[in-house]
Amino acid sequence: MAWRMPHEGVAHERTWMAFPREGITLGEGDAWRETGYRAWADTALAVARFEPVSMVVDPTEMTRARNLLGSAVEIVEAPLDEFWMRDFGPTFVLDDERPGVLGAVDWVFNGWGDPAWAQWQVSAGIARVIAELVGAERIPSLLVNEGGGIHVDGEGTVLLTETVQLDPHRNPYADKTRVEAEMARTLGAARAIWLPRGLTRDYDDFGTRGHVDIVAAFAGPGRVLLHEQRDRQHPDFAVTDDLKRQLSHERDAAGRTLEIIDLPAPATLRDDEGFVDWSYVNHLVVGGGVIACGFGEPEADARARDILSEAYGRPAVTVDARPIFARGGGIHCITQQQPAVGSGKAA
Repeated sequence: MAWRMPHEGVAHERTWMAFPREGITLGEGDAWRETGYRAWADTALAVARFEPVSMVVDPTEMTRARNLLGSAVEIVEAPLDEFWMRDFGPTFVLDDERPGVLGAVDWVFNGWGDPAWAQWQVSAGIARVIAELVGAERIPSLLVNEGGGIHVDGEGTVLLTETVQLDPHRNPYADKTRVEAEMARTLGAARAIWLPRGLTRDYDDFGTRGHVDIVAAFAGPGRVLLHEQRDRQHPDFAVTDDLKRQLSHERDAAGRTLEIIDLPAPATLRDDEGFVDWSYVNHLVVGGGVIACGFGEPEADARARDILSEAYGRPAVTVDARPIFARGGGIHCITQQQPAVGSGKAA
C-alpha cells in the first residue's frame, strides 16, 4: 500500500460537513444559535453550487437541517456532539499502488486536547461511519490529530505545528520522529515542515492550540498561501512575520524552495473577546471554485477573492464566516473533501 493524501485542488467526489446541534459550541439563546445554523447552511449551499455535499445531521436537528438545506444537500443521519467535520471526520487518501481504492485515515480525536468544556466522544466515531458509507478502506491511527492540523501539497510535503501534534494533552509520548513516521504511513508525506506555533487567538480556551489551516495552506506544489497580519498592534504581526521568515528558508519534498503568497488579514483587530484570528487562509477549494471566508469588509474580502482566484486558477466566492470564527474556526474547519478516486488532476 502507498497511501497519499492528494492536494485539495484535485477533483472531488463530494464535500462532507456536519450540521450544528445544541450545546456549548453552538451557544446560548435562539438568536445567537440561529447565526450558527445559518452559517453552516450558507457554507453548504455555496459548496453545493460546485460539487455534491453530504451533511451529517444529529437526529435532534433533522427537521431544521431539511428546512435550511432543502434538496441541495444530501443528509446523513447520525449522532453528533461536535460539528467540526475537518477535525473529527476522516482524512481521505488514495493508494498509488491500487488505482480505484479510497482510504480514510481515522485519527484519534479527543476534542483538541480534551479541555474541560469539550463534548467530543460521540463525534469521535464519525470517521468510521463515513468510511463505511463510502466504501473506503479505514486506516486506523493511534495519533491524536485533527484534519485542521495538517496541510499537504499532494507530492509528499506536509505542514504541521509543534503545539498541535506534540501537544502533551494530545500525544504526551510523541516526538517529531514518531509523528513524521505516522504522516509517512498515512498520508505519504516524505517531508514535514514544522511551524512553531499558530495564531494568537487559537490559544484561548476554545482554540485548537495552533491549527495550521488558519495560518498556511498549499496553493499547489511549492506554493504556500500565508496569513499576513500587517498591523503592528496585533500580536499576530510578529507571529506571521516569523513564519514567513521560516518558510522562505524551507524546502519541500522535491527540494524546491517555497513561493510565499501573502494573504492579508482584514482590517478588524478585535472583537468582544480580544484580538481576532480572522484569516482568509481558512478557505475550501472545490470543483471549479474556491469558497472564501468573508468578514464584512468589502475591500478586504474582494482582495482575498482575487488572490485566491489567482492562486488556484478558479473563481472564488465569499461566505460570511464571522459566526463560524466566533465559535472557534472557519470554512475549512467545518468541511472535508473526498477526492475522486483515480483523480490526480485539478478539479
